[in-house]
Amino acid sequence: MKAVTWQGARSVSVEEVPDPVLQQPTDAIIKVTTTNICGSDLHLYEPLAAFMGKGDVLGHETMGVVQEVGSECGDLAVGDRVSIPFQISCGRCWMCERQLYTQCETTQVRDQGTGAALFGFSKLYGEVPGGQAEYLRVPQAQFTHVKLPDGPPDDRFAYLSDILPTAWQGVVYAGVPDGGTLVVLGLGPVGDFACRIGRQMGYRVIGVDRVADRLERVRAQGIEVVDLEEHGSGLGDAVRDLTGGRGPDSVLDCVGMEAHDSPVTTLVQKAVGLLPGALARPVQEKAGVDRLGALYSAIDMVRRGGTISLTGVYGGVADPMPMLTLFDKQIQLRMGQCNVKRWIDDIMPLLGDDDPLGCDTFATHRLPLDQAPEAYRAFQEKTGGHIKIQLKP
Repeated sequence: MKAVTWQGARSVSVEEVPDPVLQQPTDAIIKVTTTNICGSDLHLYEPLAAFMGKGDVLGHETMGVVQEVGSECGDLAVGDRVSIPFQISCGRCWMCERQLYTQCETTQVRDQGTGAALFGFSKLYGEVPGGQAEYLRVPQAQFTHVKLPDGPPDDRFAYLSDILPTAWQGVVYAGVPDGGTLVVLGLGPVGDFACRIGRQMGYRVIGVDRVADRLERVRAQGIEVVDLEEHGSGLGDAVRDLTGGRGPDSVLDCVGMEAHDSPVTTLVQKAVGLLPGALARPVQEKAGVDRLGALYSAIDMVRRGGTISLTGVYGGVADPMPMLTLFDKQIQLRMGQCNVKRWIDDIMPLLGDDDPLGCDTFATHRLPLDQAPEAYRAFQEKTGGHIKIQLKP
């Protein structure tokens, strides 16, 4: 089959790889109908390249139709239309019973000290082949799936595997009080959806970014926006001016480890990325640092006693944190990979014909799988309005 494969830092290619086969009774094989490029894929594209292997199949936002099932896949059947959550979880262990599916004890990658195995996401999370391909093997398929109705187009459900539940969890974790204000930092796909969700929940939402195309998309939804390019280091003051001088009740950081206004750390990340994998991995594991510009901005602008929710991916182990400010302002922090299936019952009612979250028109580009290398490059460089890219095998 054709699949998008990692070949090196900032290098992916579409290659012929072996078709997946059933390996366990709980496996299923799906024919992929839509798979997306996620902002998290860009972390593998460069800053987390040390944990990738040449030829790894990328992708963790996948939906399709079941082609084969093992003997222990429950009620999953050939012909079912499904979305595949990005984490692989059994649904019955101690963690899964508490809906902490990203911590599944059956699939935890213990040799790396990390949580549940993820599709297409490096040695850190099990190096499981991903879904940017014509077919996908789904382990623990008795639970790792969401059944979908026939009829509506793929676009309606294309984001259930990751970014829509991720945005939902981020907003819930932000703990916005009734009638409160939520600031969303970073208006990529997750931040964009978070703004729409926050508005749907009745909050005042302010979106912040520096990319004109992203700001305009969110503004077109009737949501307030702040252009970081206009304020720079004065962003906190600008947001406080919009919130009675106190600051917002909650801030959701959808940027993560690749914040732009962190020049020194950017240089360090790039230097580590130039090392061979065998040398770069221990450096990242013991002394890895993130670009923390967005997080520092969140700490600065959130009101005293407010909440910061982190949904942008962070991967550093030696990050400096302003503990005095966090403690003095009595800030609450919530974070973590999204427990996708925990939020499906909340989200599905919003995926009806009225489509209040705008899923049907959310994608900016729908491309054949063969165009993945160019799409990755444009998405990473934020050019040509590439905000959400669907790949069609």
